[in-house]
Amino acid sequence: MTTEQRRSLLAFQDYIRKTLDPTYILSYMAPWFREEEVQYIQAEKNNKGPMEAATLFLKFLLELQEEGWFRGFLDALDHAGYSGLYEAIESWDFKKIEKLEEYRLLLKRLQPEFKTRIIPTDILSDLSECLINQECEEILQICSTKGMMAGAEKLVECLLRSDKENWPKTLKLALERERNKFSELWTVEKGIKDVETEDLEDKMETSDIQIFYQEDPECQNLSENSCPPSEVSDTNLYSPFKLRNYQLELALPAKKGKNTIICAPTGCGKTLVSVLICEHHLKKFPPGQKGKVVFFANQIPVYEQQESVFSKYFERLGYRVTGISGATAENVPVEQIVENNDIIILTPQILVNNLKKGTIPSLSVFTLMIFDECHNTSKQHPYNMIMFNYLDQKLGGSSGPLPQVIGLTASVGVGDAKDTDEALDYICKLCASLDASVIATVKDNLEELEQVVYKPQKFFRKVESRVSDKFKCIIAQLMRDTESLAKRICKDLESFSQIQNREFGTQKYEQWIVTVQKACMVFQMPDKDEESRICKALFLYTSHLRKYNDALIISEHARVKDALDYLKDFFSNVRAAGFDETEQDLTQRFEEKLQELESVSRDPSNENPKLEDLRFILQEEYHLNPETITILFVKTRALVDALKNWIEGNPKLSFLKPGILTGRGKTNQNTGMTLPAQKCILDAFKVNGDHNILIATSVADEGIDIAQCNLVILYEYVGNVIKMIQTRGRGRARGSKCFLLTSNAGVIEKEQINMYKEKMMNDSILRLQTWDEAVFREKILHIQTHEKLIRDSQEKPKPVPDKENKKLLCGKCKALVCYTADIRVIEECHYTVLGDAFKECFVRRPHPKPKKFPNFDKREKIFCARQNCSHDWGIHVKYKTFEIPVIKIESFVVEDIATGVQTLYSKWKDFHFEKIPFDPAEMAK
Repeated sequence: MTTEQRRSLLAFQDYIRKTLDPTYILSYMAPWFREEEVQYIQAEKNNKGPMEAATLFLKFLLELQEEGWFRGFLDALDHAGYSGLYEAIESWDFKKIEKLEEYRLLLKRLQPEFKTRIIPTDILSDLSECLINQECEEILQICSTKGMMAGAEKLVECLLRSDKENWPKTLKLALERERNKFSELWTVEKGIKDVETEDLEDKMETSDIQIFYQEDPECQNLSENSCPPSEVSDTNLYSPFKLRNYQLELALPAKKGKNTIICAPTGCGKTLVSVLICEHHLKKFPPGQKGKVVFFANQIPVYEQQESVFSKYFERLGYRVTGISGATAENVPVEQIVENNDIIILTPQILVNNLKKGTIPSLSVFTLMIFDECHNTSKQHPYNMIMFNYLDQKLGGSSGPLPQVIGLTASVGVGDAKDTDEALDYICKLCASLDASVIATVKDNLEELEQVVYKPQKFFRKVESRVSDKFKCIIAQLMRDTESLAKRICKDLESFSQIQNREFGTQKYEQWIVTVQKACMVFQMPDKDEESRICKALFLYTSHLRKYNDALIISEHARVKDALDYLKDFFSNVRAAGFDETEQDLTQRFEEKLQELESVSRDPSNENPKLEDLRFILQEEYHLNPETITILFVKTRALVDALKNWIEGNPKLSFLKPGILTGRGKTNQNTGMTLPAQKCILDAFKVNGDHNILIATSVADEGIDIAQCNLVILYEYVGNVIKMIQTRGRGRARGSKCFLLTSNAGVIEKEQINMYKEKMMNDSILRLQTWDEAVFREKILHIQTHEKLIRDSQEKPKPVPDKENKKLLCGKCKALVCYTADIRVIEECHYTVLGDAFKECFVRRPHPKPKKFPNFDKREKIFCARQNCSHDWGIHVKYKTFEIPVIKIESFVVEDIATGVQTLYSKWKDFHFEKIPFDPAEMAK
């Protein structure tokens, strides 16, 4: 059981508690649970019900240390008949179970009617596949001993826990077959939202737009918000709901057909504004013509929440809405999807790719483009790539009509501007990039806006660091010793990086490690065996240095205990892997200092003053208001875990129920949270929910709609002015506060500069809004023309593929792996290697996250087979009927056979060799 699996099980525990009756699988878990534990779980069910029993079951489960218990748990689910839960946990994908929530809510509401109208024995045979065998037996027994109404009550209880995605439809069919009138109430296709709103629609007054929509309950999507209907969230559309005057003001220029940047605070309801604009746009077309809207969202969570909002609002009006993201793009014909729908929600790279390929011929297929978080439209961001295409069409005199452009943001930013004039130029460039002639802000209805979105009171807390840091002294000595060992085998180590004055426990030191490892990959010697030995050793030394550096950063901001636990976990994993002579030596050096480090971690004099101040703030704020809801922003995932452990282990903070939210990407071998895990955590983060404090990295500061909170704490966390406005916007409840807590005076100074820049930004926008519109358009056109000239002059010719055969060497041990002539390209983006010789070069291990895609079944990871190397090369898949490796270029060094020059590539697209398509016929040779 890996740490990641354990963490995922914790993240998804709410789904399991709602679904699992643990007493049905206890007999299969006999090898893992003690007899008294089994009895406790059974008693908990008898006294408090299956959900409480499941909570106790999970507690015992997660305390297990024996090998194989996780697989034993999965097998028990499978044997007992929990096929849906088994599938969800094995893939960590609970979408199918999530979709059942609205039907559960509907059944709960209809339960009194269900009990009086349903005879369970009439429909139980039809529903048996949706229930556990023991449940069917219990229902029949209750019907026999207590009567049909009690049996119906038991049937409802079992259906509410069913993990079978088809149970709502199966129930509908069973009721119709029996001609039971309850089937008229059981509206499977519509779901609960229509049951609630149909009777209301005729009674509501209307202005320009009326919203009849309510978020689905529980873990339905990221836009779930706990604020009351009187408070407007970006994506929480209540039923019934009348747009506020400030929202109508923001929408006005766009409704007039103008390209507009809408700049308004987080939480004011910009999504509602975009819904209004979109509806007005689609309705303006005369008969025989129709509009087509594309809404761009940067992040997958934001994409999903916007797809949900637009679908639920517009589909009731008869419009077709769909979404395509990177996760689904390979499965669908994008051109056909765009053609057949009225509103398409996209992650922007999808459109960039399809414009390049020509499957979307031009932007003229759309009549309206909406860019969420539009301040990102700069440099090589996909938003800017789309707008390059737009501007080339505009400035090139193309006859095709251009779509209207709308941008949404909480802050346009000012870049590196030092005064209002420079800020104004920066904002003009953003307007030019989006071809916007108007920046819409709230001016006439500012008082109304301030009643909805409250600006939190800001406090700066400068805290002193530890007076002495024994932990850092010991770790720094270990790092110096490790550097000396590295220099002993490679005297030129310092020449591998130009970074000077590196200090232990800093981001700069991490950058030095990265540059050394990259240089190491292309390091060459006449003696290739010696080259391989040195490169492997340097990789090991720098990997250990990285962990020591991470530990110092953790210690700086959290407890010494957290930093030491981090190192102990690392060395435990080292021991469990190859553990060659170099690793044995490094591990021994650490273990020689372990007792001293343990002593330091227990010494109260080494407590972190920052944590004491953080504890004081939390105690004070929750004493003043026990209903306080907090977001605690930190810089790294390691710090998220450390602070959660600190809170849970501190008896003075027992009133806190912490949850964590981190990004989905992978950093330094640490895999981020999955999207369903993020959803589940956000759902639990509400006023009366499972968590009253959310510890988050930067993933929470932009785009994702998070329940309102009244306390934001920035723990050594500061960015640019855009990040400042977005993080502050998370505390938008009345009377909210925002604390910046740091031991570095420079951090406070940077935040004060951001506050000054925010004022510059607001002043600059006000100045721009006084300009004559024709003058502003002329300024924008001048910027666009100038930028296009620069862009065209920098355009590089398409590279000619190098047809010379080249070697691929393992990036770690430098062993010869294959030649470019052996590489084949599958579906334009996956790279495999032909021949039996390559198969001898790698070993296969089970993939921690196996997954099926169209044509691909990802099953295993592949690693260098050379002794004491085990460098990660990629994955092993089943492609159609073929079992093949798929390699990643960043794991290899490319060597020119003629010159011996070695080159690193981070992406296949940067490696311009002759790419031969995969031919199944070659596999038969």
